[in-house]
Amino acid sequence: MSAGTASPGLVVTATDPSRSFLSSAATSPDLSADLRDLAYALSSEPSVPYRSIRAIWCADSSPGRPPLRQLLQGAQFVLSSPKPREKSDELKARLEKLREMQERREYAELVKDVAPKEDNTEPFSSYKDQLGFGLHVVVIMFTGYLVGMAAFRALFSNSPVMNAAGGILGVVGGMLMETVLFIIRSSSKELSPVPRSSSKELSSPVPRSKKLQ
Repeated sequence: MSAGTASPGLVVTATDPSRSFLSSAATSPDLSADLRDLAYALSSEPSVPYRSIRAIWCADSSPGRPPLRQLLQGAQFVLSSPKPREKSDELKARLEKLREMQERREYAELVKDVAPKEDNTEPFSSYKDQLGFGLHVVVIMFTGYLVGMAAFRALFSNSPVMNAAGGILGVVGGMLMETVLFIIRSSSKELSPVPRSSSKELSSPVPRSKKLQ
């Protein structure tokens, strides 16, 4: 009986001839005890597995056994809906991450006209900025060298060694000045206040709609 009900396979609705045959097979001495118990259990069911009723029909050797086609005449197939697939933990985590990303995107779209825009541009993020800064540094070094050499020439006459030392000090002084200016510019950009237009939009009350008269 357990072998017949473990994997039913194709299932059909029970008809009057199939119920009558199963009732008579439940008391047939030609069948084994397992098949008689199976026939007795299926005789009161609204649907029966085709494999089970065929096994009982093949084992029954009585002369009054009806044809198998007669037992299944008028029967309909019973289709069972498949079980829903369970989502794996990895898929659940991925779906949760996608849901959070979608919520953040919707929130950013909702407040884009109210919240101030953040300036995420980094210094030297483009090739043009890098090239411009490099040329600027070269100009500062050249200017510092000329200024230092001219100052030391005025102080120490025409000494080539002192003139070169003055040029080197001028280059170092120009680089130090450029470094200080770069730090000041970066700090002022980070500490720049929120634009007034954005603060006004945030503080301005929402206009109330007029009542319909």
